[in-house]
Amino acid sequence: MILSTTDFIQGQNIQNYLGVVTAEVVYGSNALRDFFAGIRDVLGGRTGAYERVFEKGQQDALKELEDRARKMGADAVLGVQIKTDTINIDDHGVLMLITASGTAVTM
Repeated sequence: MILSTTDFIQGQNIQNYLGVVTAEVVYGSNALRDFFAGIRDVLGGRTGAYERVFEKGQQDALKELEDRARKMGADAVLGVQIKTDTINIDDHGVLMLITASGTAVTM
């Protein structure tokens, strides 16, 4: 399975466009609120622990995107985009949302 941010794969002909495919990964984090507060204290410093959480989330979202595209019969997903966001549950909880999307195709 090829995942690409481009609209085509050099040397390959697209046979069929199977449609948009998406994958969502949601991580609960009761420490996310503290993370944002910590950023204010560090004044722009990096937080490696949360960078690793987002990196894993992106990998998980791409894996899920690949799995869903494969179920559609795709050979590749083109125009892949990854977006991150947060979902506020209440005053005490935040979820991290990582979404991957693209166009499933056969070649």
